[in-house]
Amino acid sequence: MTVNGKISSERKKELREQYKLMKPDMGVFAVVCKTKSRYYLEASEDMKSAINSTEFKLNAGMHPHRELQRDWQEIGRDGFEIRILERIEIDDQKDPKENYQDDLALLKMIWEERLLERNAKIYRS
Repeated sequence: MTVNGKISSERKKELREQYKLMKPDMGVFAVVCKTKSRYYLEASEDMKSAINSTEFKLNAGMHPHRELQRDWQEIGRDGFEIRILERIEIDDQKDPKENYQDDLALLKMIWEERLLERNAKIYRS
């Protein structure tokens, strides 16, 4: 409830609790160069933020992967697609602060192998 355009302290507390219970979308996504069938893979505990960050860096010409950045600049945004390859389900029984980095690294390696088996090219780090 708002009073004079301000959020009540009860509502703030409720919103904080809801935020703490939110589960980010974890998993592996790819930036795919459609013309070259080439994949840049990234694993993240918060894919939405990671995708936004990756796209921002590419558009600003600041992405750390030079080959990907060069292709992005030469081909343009329309020559690329961002695909979510796989999500990791968060176990409700586990501590919400648990680190999933090992699971994500393994999932990224599995996807790299799958793509290589399909003769896809990978942007390597």
